[in-house]
Amino acid sequence: MNRRHFLSQSLAFVGMATSLFPCLASAQTSEAQILFAQSYPDLNGTDQPLQNWRGRPVVMNFWATWCPPCVKEMPDLEALNQKYPDIAFVGLGVDTAANMRNFLPKVQVTYDLLVVGYGGIELMKQLGNTAGGLPFTLVFNEKGRMVKRILGQVKPETLDEVLARL
Repeated sequence: MNRRHFLSQSLAFVGMATSLFPCLASAQTSEAQILFAQSYPDLNGTDQPLQNWRGRPVVMNFWATWCPPCVKEMPDLEALNQKYPDIAFVGLGVDTAANMRNFLPKVQVTYDLLVVGYGGIELMKQLGNTAGGLPFTLVFNEKGRMVKRILGQVKPETLDEVLARL
């Protein structure tokens, strides 16, 4: 059997298997489904399901207090948060709640901050950030479709252009 024939038969089998066994289709789960299925505490310890932000455009920003580019971009994210009140901004702290609470007086933001903890690195990898680097920002439209993935510090003018189109 030649390689092309083998590959076409393999793909046909995978398609048939996922329709017969829906559990196999979960491997094709979108980033939005992975992310919005999560729930994390806010800085007061109250659990916040990320699905609360579905149905409207949202910017999800993974950050940490010990990450200089994360800290540097926070005022830019806050300015965009103020400019676009119909777009939700959520900071997902790959850190401890204590570190985040102690950090807030230094760089204040009004958008929601949730404590993802160090397990957030694995979540970022599932969301396409294979290096697990910070900061990491995802932008979703109101239908929950990812429209932008940014690894590294955001360029405010570029993010502004993306948000203006939502």
